[in-house]
Amino acid sequence: MTRDLLQTIRLNADDNVIIALKDLAGGAIVPGLDVPLAEAVARGHKIAVRPIAEGEKVLRYGQTIGIATRAIAPGEHVHVHNLGMGGHAEAQEFSTEVRPLAAPSEKRHFMGYHRADGSVGTRNYLGILTSVNCSGSVARFIAEAVEKQGWLDEFENVDGVVPIVHGTGCGMSGNDEGYDTLFRTLQGYARNPNFAGILLLGLGCEVMQVPDLVGRGRMRKDGNFRYMTIQQSGGTRKTIERGVAELREMAAEANKIARAPAGLEHLVIGMQCGGSDGYSGITANPALGAASDLLVAHGGTTILSETSEIYGAEHLLTRRAVTPEVGAKIVERIHWWEDYAARNGGEMDNNPSPGNKKGGLTTILEKSLGAVAKGGTAPLTQVYKFAEPITERGFVFMDSPGYDPCSVTGQIASGANLIAFTTGRGSVSGYKPTPCIKLATNSEMYGRMSEDMDVNCGDIITDAVSLEDKGREIFELFLRVASGEETRSEQLGFGGAEFVPWQMGAVM
Repeated sequence: MTRDLLQTIRLNADDNVIIALKDLAGGAIVPGLDVPLAEAVARGHKIAVRPIAEGEKVLRYGQTIGIATRAIAPGEHVHVHNLGMGGHAEAQEFSTEVRPLAAPSEKRHFMGYHRADGSVGTRNYLGILTSVNCSGSVARFIAEAVEKQGWLDEFENVDGVVPIVHGTGCGMSGNDEGYDTLFRTLQGYARNPNFAGILLLGLGCEVMQVPDLVGRGRMRKDGNFRYMTIQQSGGTRKTIERGVAELREMAAEANKIARAPAGLEHLVIGMQCGGSDGYSGITANPALGAASDLLVAHGGTTILSETSEIYGAEHLLTRRAVTPEVGAKIVERIHWWEDYAARNGGEMDNNPSPGNKKGGLTTILEKSLGAVAKGGTAPLTQVYKFAEPITERGFVFMDSPGYDPCSVTGQIASGANLIAFTTGRGSVSGYKPTPCIKLATNSEMYGRMSEDMDVNCGDIITDAVSLEDKGREIFELFLRVASGEETRSEQLGFGGAEFVPWQMGAVM
C-alpha cells in the first residue's frame, strides 16, 4: 500500500497509539486495528491500538507522552479527555549518544555582507534601536520620514530602515535578571550582522540608560553607530530631523558594502515551531532537523530554543551534549523553569495552546518530543542564556520561553542571521532584520495559506517524500535566502511588530 493511501501511521514499534493522517469517521477500520473506531477522529490525532489501563504510560515516538486518566480501549480517540501529564521522569544520561556528523563532499557558500567583527549578514538594514517604550513612537516617526523623503532609493545595497521598538526599558529594577536580559537583548540586536548600522534612541530618564548601553555595551566595531535622547535633542520634531540626517550619513556607509562569497560557517539559523499540530513531529520538524544536520556538517550553526517546549524531552539532548557540563546546563535550565512557572502561578503543562490541542497535541511532553526533532542528530555543543552571544559553532541551545516572538527575539540577539519556523496551524510573522522561512507541516494548511508559507512538508505524508530529500530542499533554500532571495514574510512586509524582549521581574 502506498503512503498516500494510508490512513494512519505508527511511529515506533513500542507505541500504543497511531496517528490519523486524515479525518476518520466512527466505525472505520484502519491499518493497525482489527476493531472499528469508537468515534470520529480528526487528522493528526491519536488512536489507541491496544488496551491501555488507567495509570499506564501512553507512548508516541517510543517515548512517554502522559498517563491514561482512565482505561482506554483499542480504537478510542486518545486526547485531553483520557490522557494527562505524568510518567515522564527519565534518568539523565550525559554525552552517551554523541555522534559526529560526516564531513560534506563539497564546500558550499552564500553571498553575504561581511562585517568588521568577522560576522556575515544575510541582509543590510539600518536599525533604530530604542532603549525604552517611551522612544518607540519617535523611532517609528523617523523611519516614516525616511520613507516619505525617498532618498533610500539612492542606496541600492541598503535594504531599509527598521525601527526596533518594545514595551519595556523603564518601570523596572536596574540591577536584576530582567535588566541584564534586556541589556543583552539590545546589545545583541545592535551587533546582529544583518544590521549595517544602528541609531540608538532613548527618552533620557529611563532605567535602561543610553550612556550605559553605549559605554558598557560597546555596541559595534564598525563605527556605524549613533545615539541620542529625545530630551537632549529638544523634543520630537528636532529628534526626527536629527535622526533622519544621521541615518542618511549611515546609509552612505552601509551602501559601500556589497554581497560577497561567505562560507557556511557564517550562517547562524534560529529554529522555531509555532502553531504546532499532530503532524509537526513527523514532517516539518524532523525535516528541519535533517537540514540542521546538513548545515552543521558544513560548519554552520543552528539554535534550538523554547525551553518550556523541550520539557520532558530534555534527556534526548543531554545524551547528545559534547560534555557532561554542557548537558548539565540543560538540566539546570529545566529546574529554573519549573521554579519560574511555580512562583508565577503557572504549570509546565499550560503549554500546549488551545490551537495545539485542536491540532492533535495533548500534553507538553508530546509537543516537546516533536519540537526536539528540529535539532536533528548533531552533537549539542553549548547551552546559552537568552540573548547571550553564540560563540560555539554547531548545534546549540538557547534558553527562552516558548512564546515565538520572544524566543526569536532572543535568537536574533544571540546572532541568528536566518530563522526557520515550522507551523501546523498556520503562524504568520516575520522578524526584521532577519529573514524567516516558514515550513508547513501539512498540505491542507499549506494549500489555504500558501502566500505565507515557503515550503510544504506535508508531502512527506501525501507523496512519500523522504525526510532526507525534504531536508536537502530546506538546506538549499537556506542558501538562496541567505544570498538575498525574499521569503514570503518579507514579501508581505512582516517584521515591524515582532521584537518582543523577555520581560522578567516586577513592573514598578
